[in-house]
Amino acid sequence: MTRHLFPVVLAVTCLALLTSACTSSLAGLVSTPAAPPTTGPDVIAVVEKVKPATVLVQNLAVVPRELARAIGTGAIPQGIGTGFIFDEEGHIITNHHVIEGAQRLRVVLPPPDNRKLDARLLGTDPQTDLALLKVDGEKLPTVPLGKSADIRVGQWVVAIGNALGLPGGPTVTTGVISALGREVPLPGPRPQTPGPVLYGLLQTDAAINQGNSGGPLVNLQGEVVGVNTAGAADANAVGFAVAIDAAKPIVEQLRRNGRVARGSLGIGTSSLTQAQASALGIPRESGVLVVQVQPQGPAASAGMQEGDLLIQIGDASIEDRPEMEQVLANRYKPGDTVPVTIVRDGAELTVSVQLGEQPAA
Repeated sequence: MTRHLFPVVLAVTCLALLTSACTSSLAGLVSTPAAPPTTGPDVIAVVEKVKPATVLVQNLAVVPRELARAIGTGAIPQGIGTGFIFDEEGHIITNHHVIEGAQRLRVVLPPPDNRKLDARLLGTDPQTDLALLKVDGEKLPTVPLGKSADIRVGQWVVAIGNALGLPGGPTVTTGVISALGREVPLPGPRPQTPGPVLYGLLQTDAAINQGNSGGPLVNLQGEVVGVNTAGAADANAVGFAVAIDAAKPIVEQLRRNGRVARGSLGIGTSSLTQAQASALGIPRESGVLVVQVQPQGPAASAGMQEGDLLIQIGDASIEDRPEMEQVLANRYKPGDTVPVTIVRDGAELTVSVQLGEQPAA
C-alpha cells in the first residue's frame, strides 16, 4: 500500500514545487496592482481660497416696460459666464464673449454669500477675449494673480467656473497643464466669418464647459495663472486659458483707458515656413515674412519692403507672427520709435520705425 502511494505523493509534491516555482517566475511578469496613492494635491484648500471670489456673470437684456410689469423684472439673462474678483476695489476679469452685447451686467457671488451686484463694464478687448468689470461692495473676497511664466507642462491646476449655469455655485475640475503657447481661432461675430486668433494659450485637461468662460485657472497655491476661455468642441479633455502674464497688461490698459491701444508696423505678414525659406533662398526657418506694406504707413516710411524677413523688434527675437504681435502689444504703444531688424537679399538691416496704431477689431 505504501509502495503504491509513494509515486502519488512524489507526484503531488513535485506538482506543488512546480506550481510554486511557476508562481515565483510569473511574479516578475504579472505585477500586483499598486495601491492608490494616499496623498495628492490639496484641492480642497485651493477651492476654499479661490471659490469665494469666483462669480457668476449674467449678461442681461432689458425688456420693455409692459413686459417687465408682466414678468416682474426689467432685465432677463441672455447669457452667463464666470469672472473673478482680483482686488478689493471690486475689479473683475472675465471674457469678452461673456459680456458681448449686454445691456446690463450683474454678478452673483457664490454661496454662502449670494450677493447680487450690478456691474459696470470698464473695457473690453475682443482680440484677447478679455473684459474688465467693476462692482461696488463691502468686504469683497479676492483671489491673487500669479505668474504664468513659471508654469510647466504636467503641473497640476484647478479650474473653477459656473459650468452649464448649474445652480448651487461654481463647479470645480482638476487636471494638468497639457501644453503651452497654443493658438486657437475664435468664432467671428457672424456665421462663417473668422474671429480673432488667441495666441500663447495654456492648454489643460481640466474640464472647461459652457459657463466656465472667464473663470480662473489656478495653481496649487491658489494663484490665478490663466483665464479660462474655451473648450475644444470636437475633443475631450482639451481646454484653453489666456495666460495671466499676457492678460495683466491688457487688463491694466482697460482699467486706465477702457480700451487697448496696440502699436502697428503697417505691414501684412505670415510666419516663415520651410517651403518659403527654401523658395526664397533664406538660410533660416524662423522670422516673419513681410507680404504687404501699407502705402505711407510706418514700415513704408522706414524703407521696409515686401519680401523682407523680420527677425527682431527692439531686443526681442521674432520667431513667428504670434510672437511679433505679442511683442507689439505688450512692450510698445503707438508713437514709440523702435528698431526693427530685417533680412533682405541675405543681409541684415536695422531700420527705425515709428509705430502707428492698430485699428480696433
